[in-house]
Amino acid sequence: MAAAAVYRRTPRGGGQKTVMKHSWSDDVLDADEQLLITNWVRAQIESMMPIRPIKPNRTELDSTSPPIPDEDKHIHEKNKLKSFQSQSQEFDDTKAGVKGLVDAGVAKIPKFFVHPAESLRAPSETTLELPTIDFEGVESGGARRKEVVEEIRTAAGKWGFFRIVNHGVPLHIMDAMLEAIKRFHEQPVEDKMHLYSADSRQRVRFNSNVPQREYDSACWRDILTCVFHDDQLDPDAIPLVCRKEVQEYVKCMIKLREIMAELLSEALGLSSDHLSRIECMKSEALACLYYPICPEPDKTLGTPKHSDTTFLTLLMQDSIGGLQILYDNQWVDVPPVRGALIANIGDLMQIISNDKFISVEHRVLAQPVGPRISVASFFTPSLRAGAKPFAPIKEILSDANPAIYREFLFKEYYEYYKTKGQDVTSALPHFRINE
Repeated sequence: MAAAAVYRRTPRGGGQKTVMKHSWSDDVLDADEQLLITNWVRAQIESMMPIRPIKPNRTELDSTSPPIPDEDKHIHEKNKLKSFQSQSQEFDDTKAGVKGLVDAGVAKIPKFFVHPAESLRAPSETTLELPTIDFEGVESGGARRKEVVEEIRTAAGKWGFFRIVNHGVPLHIMDAMLEAIKRFHEQPVEDKMHLYSADSRQRVRFNSNVPQREYDSACWRDILTCVFHDDQLDPDAIPLVCRKEVQEYVKCMIKLREIMAELLSEALGLSSDHLSRIECMKSEALACLYYPICPEPDKTLGTPKHSDTTFLTLLMQDSIGGLQILYDNQWVDVPPVRGALIANIGDLMQIISNDKFISVEHRVLAQPVGPRISVASFFTPSLRAGAKPFAPIKEILSDANPAIYREFLFKEYYEYYKTKGQDVTSALPHFRINE
């Protein structure tokens, strides 16, 4: 990869501003723009485990209390907020995550983990038979490749989710990665607490999910995040206990991403190098998730309903299960298959494909068994591509297929999520062109 040169320029109004310019590009990203893109990665990690409002639980919390005189309600609400903030802050200060609660032997989950009843509808007993796409022989071209491209076109356009088998990632590397992530999370607290942080500038960090607002609800999981900008991350930043496995796994993800980029391009009727050329998946963030056993799984979630904000996600999971997708307005189970990966389309891929591919809402249930281990690889643009506008790809548009979404800069996309936060599950309607 070409080296990057750092220099200073004087913006309007005086003063110096640090910027980075890549030798392969005329585009310049200033420090604020780089941080914005870093925050986007953080937004995706948080969007898959967003902190959801649970205001309906006010009634639940008050149901066992005697009626409160109107003049005392304000004081009562203020005291509840202080208690809520105290509990969540106390949890965060331990830097032990949800696993720390389990290790302490909690029999009831703290109130800030409780989700509203409407988001905890009884799980469906329906098992969804996701399309399974066999990549065997895909790189040899010919009729076999055309068959796979057609399968991807159908799956990405109808389901938004599909399994991949014979994808080229060795089973021993997948198993080693899952074991390494389990090993990281099951270290003594003092061995990992130095990485505990919510600072998005920290590209390798460990945290849980402390509620940020009154009556928000947390999720029953811990996470190790590793962010690779333009496929690069200092190996020394990765915890030694899982460093080798993370490095090997991400190499496999990068290789598979390039194959996926070609196949998705062809499925859109474009040249096979189109998505690679626009660098829309040139960076990746690994979300290494640990879902401990939950004493009250019917009251919380491992991951609430969301769609991915990025272009593409590749998910590896262990044998525990718990993943569900929203299909025909019903939650249906997506059971794990050993050796398979799950691909799902992100919101931005739906936008640039002009709805030829779809992004689907999904969630993860809390479980009475565990721990459940999974690794989600979120593919995001390069730093250079992230500074350019996004819009439906012009080559797939026509009079019969006009643009459904307007052009926008990433800054607007990020700011929309930042403003709406947990009150929005998808930004797609906001960027859709009103007819």
